[in-house]
Amino acid sequence: MKLQGIIFDMDGTLADTIPVCIAAFQQTFQQCLGQAFTAPEIEAMFGPNEEGMLQRRLPDTWPQALDTFLAEYERAHVICPAPFPGILPLLVTLRARGLRLGIATGKGPGSARISTRILGLEPYFDGIEVGSAEGAVKPALIRAFLTRWAVDPQLVAYVGDAPADVDASLQVGVVAVAAAWASTADASALAARQPDALFRRVVDFAAWADQVSQ
Repeated sequence: MKLQGIIFDMDGTLADTIPVCIAAFQQTFQQCLGQAFTAPEIEAMFGPNEEGMLQRRLPDTWPQALDTFLAEYERAHVICPAPFPGILPLLVTLRARGLRLGIATGKGPGSARISTRILGLEPYFDGIEVGSAEGAVKPALIRAFLTRWAVDPQLVAYVGDAPADVDASLQVGVVAVAAAWASTADASALAARQPDALFRRVVDFAAWADQVSQ
């Protein structure tokens, strides 16, 4: 099997940005609500994009809170200035081989732009499909790339660090690759979803991607 495209999740897959998200939400809720939230409490809100999360907590002032969040998000990105080691060289290789590369993330458009710029990801990807304020929409994001590329699902892989990413991949029919190399990933939960492949190290994923791209 030779893949024609690979679609990546961002947070916890391309870079260790989940702590950035949590820190930015903690600061935003402290400033806008006067409340302190733990990391697990923030993670329990994940699903909708940032706009959706803020709309649920601050229905009347969420646009202003979003501005605060994006400023805090960019400030917090100092804790994650680069992708996971090994990701950028892999992207260079895959692009040189003519693979189509995309990002399908649950993030909102503002934070996705900030991360792709800071992480130096912009030159490698054909585009970014972002999340919805209404909730998780990964299958639709993956399908958008398949339509744009006019490629059969079985010739494309989706790489993500959450069980829901594996579920979305299997639902759409693309190759489901579980990324378990972030400290925030739960390898057991990913394995339970029965992905087509699971990798605990970027170097192992890179070796697999090298094999299926030539």
